[in-house]
Amino acid sequence: MVKMGKDYYGVLGIHKGASDDEIKKAYRKQALRYHPDKNKSPGAEEKFKEVAEAYDVLSDPKKRDVYDRVGEEGLKGSPGGGGPNGTSFNYTFHGDPHAMFTEFFGGRNPFDHFFRNGGPDEDMDVDDPFASFGMGGFGRSFGSRSGGLEKKQDPPVVHELRVTLEEIFSGCTKKMKVSHRRLNPDGRTTRTEDKILTVEIKRGWKEGTKITFPKEGDETPTNIPADVVFVLKDKPHNVFRRDGSDIIYTAKISLRDALCGSTVKVPTLDGQTVTVTTQDVVRPGMRKPMSGEGLPLPKCPERRGDLVVEYEIKFPDQLNQSTRETLKRVLPA
Repeated sequence: MVKMGKDYYGVLGIHKGASDDEIKKAYRKQALRYHPDKNKSPGAEEKFKEVAEAYDVLSDPKKRDVYDRVGEEGLKGSPGGGGPNGTSFNYTFHGDPHAMFTEFFGGRNPFDHFFRNGGPDEDMDVDDPFASFGMGGFGRSFGSRSGGLEKKQDPPVVHELRVTLEEIFSGCTKKMKVSHRRLNPDGRTTRTEDKILTVEIKRGWKEGTKITFPKEGDETPTNIPADVVFVLKDKPHNVFRRDGSDIIYTAKISLRDALCGSTVKVPTLDGQTVTVTTQDVVRPGMRKPMSGEGLPLPKCPERRGDLVVEYEIKFPDQLNQSTRETLKRVLPA
């Protein structure tokens, strides 16, 4: 004899022989109807939980089989329950109805902002609220702050923007062509448009500087377009390398000049040449800064960093015997 208890089929508004698809459809309809964000009537929260419990049981073949044979009381472990050999099943609903709702709609809760200002009309077709939209969206306005479902913005679209040290030194303008989708007047279909984005490179900007163009990404009925972000990246230079606002020039000198004094002609970014002379012994890796000959400081472009001369000593491949003897006599041990 089937024991009395909750009528899970009645809770979902379906008949006992309902198919899996009918059960899912019924849960969707009832969960939307009694969702506490929409339904503010007394008892709506409890009804929302009942709907979740009914779906939890009827969507599971084992639980449903026991329930069909012995009812809710037998399912939950009353004496003579429906487990194997007459043992009780001991079912208890421990689920979170809100988590179940979120999981049912694709791993997120699409109604966080959906039921504001009174929610959808009572005659809304809640049997299939996703019928008019792909990707889980909604095709009708339901009274959110923007007049429809509050959309989320797509993640930024990031592009590298390569610049030369000369362009950083002087500042420049870059024209970047982007192709993006835009909504047609019908609000559903899209078209592809090309657009030229103008990037003003300021003097002294550091590598990694970001230039953001808000909402220039693809636009669809269900999203807020992504920001398009350009990130500055230095092009390799054939003479200098960059270190913040300083630039490094490698001066290759002979071992004789390293020991006896050297004079080096050093180019600058503005096309000039400066002479750097030292009478000191030059050790490998030694640096000599030239103040104010580097890149403009990004926060104070009227000032500049340093041009740093980094010495590289060219050692001879071989020495004859006479030179060896001479060096032994003159060099300290």
